Amino acid sequence: MNPRRARVYAWALYDVGNSAFATVVMAGFFPIFFKEYWSGDLPATESTFWLGAANSVASLLILASAPLLGAMADGGGGRKRFLAAFTGLGVVATAALYLVPAGAWPVAAVLYTLAAIGFSGSMVFYDAMLLAVCRERHFDAVSALGYALGYLGGGLLFAFTVVMTLQPGWFGLAEEATAVRLAFLITAGWWAAFTLPLLRRVPEPMLGPRGGGIVAGLAELKTTLGRVGRLRPVVLFLAAYWFYIDGVDTIVRMAVDYGLAIGLETGDLILALLLTQAVGFPAALAFGRLGARLGPRRGIEIAIAVYLGVVVWATYLDSALEFYLLAAAVGLVQGGIQSLSRSLYARIIPRDRTAEFFGFYNMLGKFAAVLGPALMGGVGLVTGSPRAGMGVVALLFVVGWLLLRRVDEEAARRQARELEGRNDL
Repeated sequence: MNPRRARVYAWALYDVGNSAFATVVMAGFFPIFFKEYWSGDLPATESTFWLGAANSVASLLILASAPLLGAMADGGGGRKRFLAAFTGLGVVATAALYLVPAGAWPVAAVLYTLAAIGFSGSMVFYDAMLLAVCRERHFDAVSALGYALGYLGGGLLFAFTVVMTLQPGWFGLAEEATAVRLAFLITAGWWAAFTLPLLRRVPEPMLGPRGGGIVAGLAELKTTLGRVGRLRPVVLFLAAYWFYIDGVDTIVRMAVDYGLAIGLETGDLILALLLTQAVGFPAALAFGRLGARLGPRRGIEIAIAVYLGVVVWATYLDSALEFYLLAAAVGLVQGGIQSLSRSLYARIIPRDRTAEFFGFYNMLGKFAAVLGPALMGGVGLVTGSPRAGMGVVALLFVVGWLLLRRVDEEAARRQARELEGRNDL
């Protein structure tokens, strides 16, 4: 295989590994297992609080540290080293969930928090390494390839673990609880295995000045803050991204809870998640082609329009069939809006500070994961209607779209190139 192509696939395969954690653990089994197995003796509201706290703590820690970590990596040429460290944390914590006995919800919550930190932290450096594997004209297609393989790999493992939990006897297991615990262990091994190609084949891009360490990282972070402030189109894009990805993350994290709140069965919700994964694989590839043809911003706008339709429809749905249809619609655009956002952002930032700038990018994404579900839950609590809570999510997509339309991509690229190699800001 051509060395450049080999690097592309090695990079994209990492998405196969970490997407398994996002699908099997974060969106799939952990929320249900936490409530029914580890915290079964707690009142439902209390177990929900602790699960939300685990998610919020992980997100807030990444929110606080992502820009500094990115600055340290750019200064010391350590993207792969940091990616490996965060991945190792996530893998070990996920595997350790297998050992947690029934009722030990504090241990489960701590391990899940550590695993989520590993997952989110690794993405800062994974996204930044896009520039090390392809040229700019291929950003859309390569970014989409990563998300597409993530949907495929994560979906296949999720399907396998669902079958294993539904029919534990087929696998020589005594009960469903054992199968779910084993699913955490399998996911950890899967994540680790698909990290190895990136560590072996993707070169460490040495784009920034040598440095490293916390002191150097803080100095680089101060410089980055100044640079971000001077790049007005980048600031506008980050603001737009924060709003619309807030909506995306809210739907991802709250879909199962919303379905249960309006009376749908757990089995239907799990099947809907599988459907989203199945549709997401070809759709992410298609969006990569769409971005190459129409431009990434136009592709993002199309995805936002679909999400608006999904949110409006969700406020009226009352059957499992409708939930399946909405899951398919989300699968059509979820990978596309994520991959095209990543490739558009990579176009408008200085090439010698990619990890720093992607630190801000991921920071905003994780900050959305803190506030979005809280907004939906708060409105639902005040109004007494989960449908009203879902409806308010539409505002996030509208504001994101309005800000995105104001981003001048050409001006951003020109300003970013002018700042490359400069340390006088």
